[in-house]
Amino acid sequence: MKSSPSEDAPKASVYIKKIERQPLSMKAGTFALLLAILWAGNPVANKAGLDDAGPLRLGYLRFILGAIVVLIYAIATKQSFRIKRREWVPLGLLGVLFTVQLAFMNVGQDYTSAGHAVVVTTTFPLWTGVFAHFFVPGDRMSRSRTFGTLVAYLGVVAVFYKGFSDSSSDFLIGDLLLLGSAVLLGGRQVLLSQLGQGIDQHKLLMAQSVFGIVTFVIASLMFEGDEAFTVTTRLVVALLYTGVLIAGLGFIGQTWLLKRYLPSRVTVLSLSQPIFGVLFSWWILGESIGGELYVGAVLVVIGSALAQRRGKPMV
Repeated sequence: MKSSPSEDAPKASVYIKKIERQPLSMKAGTFALLLAILWAGNPVANKAGLDDAGPLRLGYLRFILGAIVVLIYAIATKQSFRIKRREWVPLGLLGVLFTVQLAFMNVGQDYTSAGHAVVVTTTFPLWTGVFAHFFVPGDRMSRSRTFGTLVAYLGVVAVFYKGFSDSSSDFLIGDLLLLGSAVLLGGRQVLLSQLGQGIDQHKLLMAQSVFGIVTFVIASLMFEGDEAFTVTTRLVVALLYTGVLIAGLGFIGQTWLLKRYLPSRVTVLSLSQPIFGVLFSWWILGESIGGELYVGAVLVVIGSALAQRRGKPMV
């Protein structure tokens, strides 16, 4: 008589349940757009917080707050914190991917302009679509979705085309690092969607937070040392926004969407972030905006609508 496999025994399909992820519904799409709007304010809040704390210290404080929110959510919903044997490797892989992606992003931003950073980083929905095409059942790229995503991305380029008028030899290094970060972020969205089929989302979020906190604390001690750190109202508001709203509630919401809906459909709405980011910069920081914002907004709306349409998969 054959023995039944144990609960923790590795299986090839252990992370892929018989749950078909769907295209975005109207309610889910609205929720995804709301998250994109919230994320658009993240760079503005970060910029405000950097006046009173170093980027690494600001980073780990943000992740500590996010981890607290996830812990409260897990306790309130009576989730188990027991990590099964088969979950250690994928959670470790996710944590490392998260940390490397953030490292590429932070270092890259020091070498290039804000315009370059936004345009290059916002390519991640394109990479999500590519990875999803190969690894997510039912999420293959179609001609209309590919065309729609490219149209939406042209909207991002239209908003920030002026950022390319001033460049130096260091920009190439920064842009390449940011491109690497965008590719990793696209892959991480697909990995989260896949792992979310078999691992509880609070474990996925805590894995990212723990790796991020440990790495950023060590890096801060090594490179920031006794750099000035001032607790101000501005810093507290910035941390509450980036930590509680984004690293906490925002991550929970995004992971929930990626578990239930096709990842390429979820992330394409993130192409609207630069549009709202420019508006927030104008509203909060008083930065000027031009006619290119309106052109970019129209392209993003049209492209996102095309990308959500059903179409024949590309061979």
